[in-house]
Order: sequence, then structure tokens, then C-alpha cells
Amino acid sequence: MRSSNPVFSRRGFSRDNGYAGFNAAPQAGGPAAAQGGNPYAGTNPYATAPQGGNPYAQGGGQDLTPEQLQQMQGAPPAGVRADRMTMDDVVMRTGMTLGTVIAGAAVGWIALSDKLGLAIGAALIAMVLGLVQAFKRKASPPLILAYAAFEGLFLGGLSGAINERFQGAPMQAVLGTMAVFVGVLIAYKTRIIRVNQRFYRYVMAAAIGFVLLTAVNLLFMAFGGGEGLGFRSGGLGILFGVIGVILGACFLALDFKQVEDGLAYGAPREESWLAAFGLTLTLVWIYLELLRLISILRGD
Repeated sequence: MRSSNPVFSRRGFSRDNGYAGFNAAPQAGGPAAAQGGNPYAGTNPYATAPQGGNPYAQGGGQDLTPEQLQQMQGAPPAGVRADRMTMDDVVMRTGMTLGTVIAGAAVGWIALSDKLGLAIGAALIAMVLGLVQAFKRKASPPLILAYAAFEGLFLGGLSGAINERFQGAPMQAVLGTMAVFVGVLIAYKTRIIRVNQRFYRYVMAAAIGFVLLTAVNLLFMAFGGGEGLGFRSGGLGILFGVIGVILGACFLALDFKQVEDGLAYGAPREESWLAAFGLTLTLVWIYLELLRLISILRGD
């Protein structure tokens, strides 16, 4: 099963590309299952090796000299790539990407708060860069950081404009985004949220409906004027905003699952950039939905 996040579904985190996915299943009668080990080892390209040995281990399975044994002290366990993705890699890349978003937002707040046309232009550029990265076969750090910079310019300009009308609303949205992240992480680690095929199907069905309603609302606003279907104000707007935040939280759980699978099954280190990109996309979604919800609540 592919991730709901288009970044993860392209490469590295889906079973179709050789790594674990939500529907990774044990191979019946496999040696790992028989020995009580990892029942999913058969789906991991780095968990097995020709002739039962580790192709990355020194000595190729032959007798090792004392010097070779000493060199292996810092080597990874058998069957694991030396350049595999680690949690430190994911945290570092995510920090760099979000840091770029924050830096861009600071510039956008100062320069684009009264120039929403330019802020929307930055959003369009960020969307194009994000789509290019989503359909690339490999992660491109410069492309991801460029996306983060333009996304930050848009968020800063929009947040500055909203702050002029509703003082403190952007900070409330930031704190709310942090709270959602921590809450979903705790719920995921304690298995209150269980990410499986059913969870995936429900989230994707809800997301498709949400996006379609948003598109229809934009069409009504563009051609009919006014508030469209009323998703930007009143009780319906509040309900729509709450649903958007809940969907963002669900996407965050799906992202955590994909990162966990990548770590468990030895995804290459470069995939940590895709993890950072996907998490940034989801956090931006949550922030925007919270900002809209807070604006509706304070506007009424």
C-alpha cells in the first residue's frame, strides 16, 4: 500500500520500491519466521543476502583476521546497510527544512504582509517545486529547501496580514500545530492510533471528499462571488476547519508510520530528505487549517 503522502509514495517508503509498506506481509515458511525473528525480513532487500551471508560484512563470510575483527567493531549489524537512514538523519533534515520555512516566513512577514499578491505568487512557486520533487525518483535537497523557502515566504506574508486583523492568531496557530504534532506522536507511540489498511482507506476517502469540497467552494467563490458554499465563515466554516485539522493529524500518523518502516527496513540515508519533506508538507497543512479556524472563531 502506498502512503497518502505523494512524497513517500514515489520512492523509498513503499513496498513497490523494495521497502516496507503498510501491507508488508510475512513470507510463509520463511527462515526468519521459522526462527522466531523478523517475519517481514523477506520483504526487506537489506535483510537477506546471497548464500545466507551479509554482502556488506567484511570478509564475505570467510574466517576473519584479528585486524578485520577489530575493524568490524564499529560496523553495522549483519544485513544492514552502512548508509542506512537513522532517526538522527530524519530529525536533522526535518529541522533544516522547517528552519528554512521559518526563515522564509520571517522575511515574508516583514516584506509581504501588505503584498498578498506576491505572497500568493510564492505559494504557486512552492507548489510547483513541491510537485517536481514529489515526482522525482530521488530526493533533491536543494529543491526541497527551495520549496521550504518559498512556502515560508507565503506563510509569513499570509500570517502577517492576518495578524494585523487578529492580533496573536498566527502564534496561536503555531502553538496549536506543535500541540497536534506532540499529541499525535504520543498517540502513535503508545498505539492509541493504529495505522493499518483500514485507517489508510478511511483517511484517504475523507481527504478526497475534503479536497473536492474545497475545489467546489473555490469555483463558487470565483464565479458566483461571496463566500461560496459558506466554508469560510459561520458554523459550517468552523466544522470544515476542525475536519481539516483532524485530517492533518491523520496524515501525520501516516507519515510517522512510513518513517518507522523506513528506519526498520534499512532505507538509504538519502530518504531522510523525503521524510523531512513529507513531514513539512503535513505540518504546513495543519498550520494553515488552524490559522483559518482561529480567524473564523475570532472573526465571529
